[in-house]
Amino acid sequence: MKAIKFGVVVLTAFLLINSQNSVAGEQPAQSSLKASIARGKELYLVQCLACHQVDGGGVPHLNAPLDGSANVKGIDKAKLIKIVLNGLKGEEIEGENYSNVMAPHKELTDQQIADILTYVRNAWSNKASQVTVAEVKTVRAKLK
Repeated sequence: MKAIKFGVVVLTAFLLINSQNSVAGEQPAQSSLKASIARGKELYLVQCLACHQVDGGGVPHLNAPLDGSANVKGIDKAKLIKIVLNGLKGEEIEGENYSNVMAPHKELTDQQIADILTYVRNAWSNKASQVTVAEVKTVRAKLK
């Protein structure tokens, strides 16, 4: 009898967990994207907020804006990954000069970089494809 009760409890827990992870009509890829964006937002608030601001607007002539940037929304995800890994110094971006140095963030894991960039590419007015861990791994390997 105890074995049957235990089995019912385990089955109920399994069904509850699965029902929470698959909202009606939501595809696994959408769920994965949402999870990546949520993780990326948390990381952005710790790693990026001070320079790029809560609204992604940056600071004129100091730190480049991320909201609405063609570089952020563009399809060259490798370029963005390289910027996160290597940093950036004294660059002209979309016709504007920015004097602050963006520190390299090689200490971040591939997952963290993928999540931050996926968040940035989908926050504010940006709408772009997800950055995957595989894409980050490929770029990181080429930089060694």
